Amino acid sequence: MNPSKLLEEIKKHKTFLLTTHQNPDPDALCSELACAIFLKKLGKEVYIINAEEFPVRFSFLPNKAWIKTFKKGTRIKYDVAVVLDCGDLDRIGRVKELIDPAKPLINIDHHITNTHFGQVNWVKPEASSTTEVLFDIIKLAKVPLNDDMAYHLYTGMMTDTGSFCFENATATTFQVAAELRKFRFSANQIYKNVYESMPVKDLKMAAQIVGNMDLLFSGQVIALELRKKDLAKFSKNIDVRDTLFKFLRMIKGVEVIVIFTELKKDQTRINFRSSSYVDVASIAAVFNGGGHIRASGGMMDLSIPQTRMKVLKQIRKAL
Repeated sequence: MNPSKLLEEIKKHKTFLLTTHQNPDPDALCSELACAIFLKKLGKEVYIINAEEFPVRFSFLPNKAWIKTFKKGTRIKYDVAVVLDCGDLDRIGRVKELIDPAKPLINIDHHITNTHFGQVNWVKPEASSTTEVLFDIIKLAKVPLNDDMAYHLYTGMMTDTGSFCFENATATTFQVAAELRKFRFSANQIYKNVYESMPVKDLKMAAQIVGNMDLLFSGQVIALELRKKDLAKFSKNIDVRDTLFKFLRMIKGVEVIVIFTELKKDQTRINFRSSSYVDVASIAAVFNGGGHIRASGGMMDLSIPQTRMKVLKQIRKAL
């Protein structure tokens, strides 16, 4: 992490391509949008291209129209690529086709499993979120914040810390949040948009699926399976896994929660959460994934039953 090298790359170039990981969460999207405003304030030309369509459930975010979806034949002339909130370059999906290895690549992130794939890497695992990391960069560049930048930075931090309740919400996180709250936006409305806008149908479906959970290893582990037919019943207004995790976190005595999602008959997505001592990032790394110590994910080209057997074996070891 070299601040002078980072600012040098930003200052000496004109056109920037921004992207983030597939299935982006608010920290990813808000990092892109805040970074875009920051670069525009420096007089730069900015393109934001993501692998997937903008999630409907985050349509309340200001400047969302700046984020475009990668399509076959997409070509962007740029000087520098900036990948935000992404631990591995492969996770940007088909946007990787736009990355020119001959041009500078800046990697801004906070995941402990980040592979440092950039020519310039600004990775701070001790930070609550990539938006918190970006706040430092903006301050370092001495670029004044505005209301929209503050909105995005706050939203990313709030969501990645579970409304400032997770252990990654440090004293620094609260100091940054306090500075951002000086700007004109409603923190209460952001909270409602993220956490209190669930359609009744989705709530009933989530409650039904939670009822199918398995409590394992003397109540220390919860395993839940999500089939494609289950996912199809939900609207696009919620993050299904995130919603289920919120339900499951309320159960006393549980250390690890794992959700197995059927993507194809022989492809399973794995999402982990832990409560206090199990490092799920190290478990996820076994399954082509990574993330945070308390929240990580991975993938296997196997069916749910086959994946489940292998994953539970690793969780048992960790316990």
